[in-house]
Amino acid sequence: MAQHLTEKDVRRIAEYARIGLTDEELVQMTVDLNNVIDTLKPITEFDLEGVEPTFHPIGDLSNVMREDVEVAGFSQKVALSNAPKQMDGCFLIPSILGEGGDR
Repeated sequence: MAQHLTEKDVRRIAEYARIGLTDEELVQMTVDLNNVIDTLKPITEFDLEGVEPTFHPIGDLSNVMREDVEVAGFSQKVALSNAPKQMDGCFLIPSILGEGGDR
């Protein structure tokens, strides 16, 4: 098995991904990642000169969103119709800071 990644490389990757590894896990992860790279090595040996891509995961990409059409919004009366409490045309909500009470 070739050593593609060192323990230092794996430690940096783990820190970047915010994965905590013990020293034992670091050693095992280094071995595992190097084995994965070795397993995928034959893919790099194919002669792909002149081979056109046959698949793209997105396919024939087009805008699938609806047209942006302006429509009338809620009136203030409708917006406040289900509010448990209201005052002066505004929602009245419990205070979460300070002395409490509604604001």
